[in-house]
Amino acid sequence: MSSTTRFETASLTTLHWIGVGLALVTGVIHLAIGVQYIDTLQGVSFVLAGIAFGVAVLLFLLDYRRRLLYLVGIPFTAVQVVLYFSLNWPNVVSPAGLGDKVVQVTLIAVLVTLYRRESSATHATR
Repeated sequence: MSSTTRFETASLTTLHWIGVGLALVTGVIHLAIGVQYIDTLQGVSFVLAGIAFGVAVLLFLLDYRRRLLYLVGIPFTAVQVVLYFSLNWPNVVSPAGLGDKVVQVTLIAVLVTLYRRESSATHATR
């Protein structure tokens, strides 16, 4: 019995692809930082966050419960933004860290927009 797994990308808009790109960028940043500090709890948490972003993108491309991914992604990403500033302000804030937070805030805005659009579309078809 053979099954093939296929990505479903035909329905994706430019905004979807922007979200994928943002998630991949912040995921790679988290992996890179986490690997540098893998011998610390914070380093491990960065690696896990980077993996989570990658898994979320994979599930998204497989068209697995996209609206739920948006709903989980919003607070997951928002908590990281809040933790960054609460743990690092003002002494350890870095240009790379701030750049990642810009990516993450933009990702949150994309996820909220996508969730609202797809929720409206679902309600309109009922």
